[in-house]
Amino acid sequence: MNDVAALAGVSHQTVSRVLNDHPSVRPATRERVLEAIATLGYRPNLAARALVTRRTGTLGVITPASALFGPTSTLVAFEQAARDAGFYVSVATLREFSGAEVVAAVEHFLAQGVDGVVVVAPRSGTVDAVGGVRLPVPVVLVSSGREGVGLPTVAVDQVAGGRLATEHLLATGRRMVVHVAGPQEWYDARDRLRGWREALEAAGAAVPDERRGGWSAADGFAVGQDLLREGLPDAVFAANDQLALGLLAAFAQAGARVPDDVAVVGFDDEPGTAFYTPPLTTVRQGFDELGRRAVQAVADALAGGAPGHQSIAPELVVRASSGALQGR
Repeated sequence: MNDVAALAGVSHQTVSRVLNDHPSVRPATRERVLEAIATLGYRPNLAARALVTRRTGTLGVITPASALFGPTSTLVAFEQAARDAGFYVSVATLREFSGAEVVAAVEHFLAQGVDGVVVVAPRSGTVDAVGGVRLPVPVVLVSSGREGVGLPTVAVDQVAGGRLATEHLLATGRRMVVHVAGPQEWYDARDRLRGWREALEAAGAAVPDERRGGWSAADGFAVGQDLLREGLPDAVFAANDQLALGLLAAFAQAGARVPDDVAVVGFDDEPGTAFYTPPLTTVRQGFDELGRRAVQAVADALAGGAPGHQSIAPELVVRASSGALQGR
């Protein structure tokens, strides 16, 4: 920093202000300092800075070892938001969220001197495992399963998403809306199921038995074949877009028309859903906002803020697969 100050003709303090984006530096002076930094190839010594500030500017993220759209999109959104906020991110992916694996991941992060830990916790047992570990740094959960944990949490409102999808189908004139649920060890799947049931009950509509499976298109295809054998309902709300894709394939193979014979709505708004046949009505999760809120929750916790829950509203994206009921 002394070399930069000498080359730019400013004080050591002015260089520090430029590096910390202080507003009191005049634009011309800032530009001169930045030019000197570029000329000298200066990089801040993060280890030395951490000794002074007791902060490394690094956050640890514990996330499932999963290629599913939701957890992956959450991780990407958080990493980008953290980088925008000036944090580095260290990631640990876990196949099983046992207490031992969580503790091992946390110990790894603490050895790196992370300022905080974010846990993407979509499955039951994950929250309990995290809640049982006491850490010397703030911990934030990205999870719908937050009851009794006492940690800051951030989540998309999955119950509201289930209601949005179901209320939309009812508004198009459908009365028999079947739900293809995801695995019930996933908090999001439970909440989407709950939202579907609440919407039907509030409308005084029949509440048929839900169909449960995995998250894959193959699972959706199998359920679609079952529904074709048993008699198609007015509409199907699938717990994710891959399930909806499988349903559409099964219906098309049998000659059932979507949305004339049966309407279909998915969840997630994965890339490509606008190009399904027909284009898929779905519920969009605000992953970018989720990432920003999670980073802010860490910053608030570092500043001594009290734990709380932040809920993000989902958005219904209407396309052709849920067209209004015709001729019935």
